[in-house]
Amino acid sequence: MTKMPKDMIDVLIVGAGFAGLRALYTLRKEGLNCRVIEASDEVGGVWNYNRYPGARCDVESYDYSYGFSKELEQEWRWTERYAQQSEILDYIRHVADKFELRKDIEFSTRLESATYNEAAANWTVTTSRGGPITARFVVMAVGQLSKPKKPDFPGEAHFQGEVYHSALWPRHPVDFIGKRVGIIGTGSSGVQMTPVIAEKAAHLCVFQRTANYSIPACHAHISDAEDAAIKADYPARREQARNSPSGLGFIPNKKSLLEDPPDVREQVLERAWNRLGFGFALAYHDILLNEEANDRVVEFVHRKIAEKVHDPVVREKLTPRGFPFGAMRPSVDHRFYEAFNRDNVELVDIKEHPIVEFTANGIRTKAGEYPLDMIIFATGFDVFTGSILAPAIIGRGGVTLREKWSDGPANYLGLSTTGFPNLFIMVGPGSPSLLSNVLVSTEDHADFIRDMITDMNARDLDEVEARPDAEQKWVQHVNERSQETLYPKARSYYMGDEVPGKPHVFMPYSGGVRGYRRILHKVMENQWEGFDMRKVNAPD
Repeated sequence: MTKMPKDMIDVLIVGAGFAGLRALYTLRKEGLNCRVIEASDEVGGVWNYNRYPGARCDVESYDYSYGFSKELEQEWRWTERYAQQSEILDYIRHVADKFELRKDIEFSTRLESATYNEAAANWTVTTSRGGPITARFVVMAVGQLSKPKKPDFPGEAHFQGEVYHSALWPRHPVDFIGKRVGIIGTGSSGVQMTPVIAEKAAHLCVFQRTANYSIPACHAHISDAEDAAIKADYPARREQARNSPSGLGFIPNKKSLLEDPPDVREQVLERAWNRLGFGFALAYHDILLNEEANDRVVEFVHRKIAEKVHDPVVREKLTPRGFPFGAMRPSVDHRFYEAFNRDNVELVDIKEHPIVEFTANGIRTKAGEYPLDMIIFATGFDVFTGSILAPAIIGRGGVTLREKWSDGPANYLGLSTTGFPNLFIMVGPGSPSLLSNVLVSTEDHADFIRDMITDMNARDLDEVEARPDAEQKWVQHVNERSQETLYPKARSYYMGDEVPGKPHVFMPYSGGVRGYRRILHKVMENQWEGFDMRKVNAPD
């Protein structure tokens, strides 16, 4: 392909995390002129920013990795079953270096706006470094957990201590020794950092609004024998993950929980609890489909929490109630509940006694003031749509994506949205995304986008756009599949409940990784069913 001028490229990829690097590798290999813009000064996405103590993946390392290179699979040596943040970031850096991806990445460059040019069938992009950049295609690989969410409390500016956010953790060491520390939030980051900080801080206050379920992470170091055994049969493991509903590297239990007598059920749940981590939710296939089955799991998990937390008052506050197990994504922890047995750890219920204000010396709730030297916001993200809608994306007729999605993220296959031709979204709303091992769908999306662009080039076509009827049917299908599950029965980021005013709709696709891939293949086999592909005659 003839090298285009610097200001005209085939594909602009936004984000240099797992998705952006996979898209760059895959599209560049096809001879496409690609450029990545990345807001940070380093690759890694969420794993570059979330450096808080205890940060760790909840998917097994061998599955939370790329499958496109056999050489990469064999040469990289994971040290733990569930990798820590630093090891995952080392892996991503290794990939970027091995495949010489950095040369096509512009770091410290944030997307400001992207405007579609209907006459020329391309995008004009401006960034924090200026512009314009003109690209035929734009791929949004910005991640689901990349726009931090921080509530505003009165008096924050008056607090005289240190303030951190789990998703914007500094690179320098943070010293907790001898300090009074407050953590706001008991989602995944709060759950992971609590036991680590508790071992060092003089006193730790954990401010909890809603108790969620947490599963033991079952960390373990990987022996040389285990590593060799997995690598000897890696293709089979990959296929097993790709053809499972969850994208995880183990065989799901196809039985209903209600089919087993109580003693057998207890054994199955016990084995899963002590080994599967996040995969515990798949100990039986109907845990998230059948309310009666879920109730039995809730009873089991409540017993587990009761075994770990000594104080009955604290235990009750840490016990989730009022929604099914797994309807909010469970956290995966290492001795989170046990941390509350320590004399220096205190649980503060801010649902019962909300935070009133920050003071110069700490946090005041309706129950009183808590003196603190350090406050950590473990308050999560504006999930699924926050990072996509942060820049101004302007499609046909001057309509912005924010306007188009004002009632929820309407799209086709989670990949394309009507009115925004030549724009692709990787592993966002409408795809399996955070309901699964996201790495599997990341690779599926990169390959799908590659095949579509390659076919368009072969047929000398300029523009691809999701058809309105296909988009409408997909939104309906996503909603129908969600109603088959228990997910809508909880207030969660799956439903857009993490940000006030956000549309209350189910965001991801709950039909499973295998079912979703089959749909993608069907679309391809049927000549890109649901998409309009056109030749656009640019004016002279």
